[in-house]
Amino acid sequence: CGVVDIMMHTLERYVNPLENDMTDEIAEALLRVVIRHGEAVVKNPGDIDAMSEIMWAGSLSHNNLTGLGGKKDFSVHQFGQAIGEKFDIYHGETLSAMWASYARYVAPTNFARFARYARNVWGVEEADDEKAAMAGIDATEAYFKRLGMPVRIAELSCGVQDEAGLYDLALRCSRNRGRTIGSFRVLDFEDMLNVYQMANK
Repeated sequence: CGVVDIMMHTLERYVNPLENDMTDEIAEALLRVVIRHGEAVVKNPGDIDAMSEIMWAGSLSHNNLTGLGGKKDFSVHQFGQAIGEKFDIYHGETLSAMWASYARYVAPTNFARFARYARNVWGVEEADDEKAAMAGIDATEAYFKRLGMPVRIAELSCGVQDEAGLYDLALRCSRNRGRTIGSFRVLDFEDMLNVYQMANK
C-alpha cells in the first residue's frame, strides 16, 4: 500500500495540464526508483537498502517537489477515498484498484502525456502516442499485480458493486453532485460514475 501511495502522490502531480521539464524529470526518476525497489521491499521488508530508497522517495513524493510547475490532479485519491470511507478499506488498495481505469478514461485528453510517462518510466518504445500511453498504463497495472495489490473494485474486500452501489460511490465522490474533481480532465458526476463502472469488474 505504501509503494502504491508513493507512486500515486507523484502520478497525481505528474498528470496535469501544465508540463515542466525539470519537474517531470524529477517525477520520472522517482517513479523508476520506486518501481525498481518496491518489489524488493514487499518481498523482504528487512531489506534496509531497498527500504531506504522507498522512504526517501516517499518523502519527496509527498512534499510537492514532484509537482512544481503544475496543478495537482488527485482524482484517483478522490475515487479511492470514497471507497475507503464507505467500506473501511486500506487507502493504497483503493488507489491501485482505481488508477488504471481512471487513466484509461482520461488518457484521450492528452495521449502524449501518458506516452511520455510510458517511455520515460517504463521504457516503452512505441512511436504512436496512443499505443504508448496504453502500454504504460498496462505496465503500471501489471506492476500493481506483482505487488499483490488489487486493480479492480471486484478485488477489494467489498467485492463487485451493483449499479446502486456504484451510483452511491459517485455521489460520495462528487459530494452529492456538488463538485467536480481533477485538473488533467475535469470530471463531473457522470464521469465519476463511468470510471467506477470501468473499475468494477
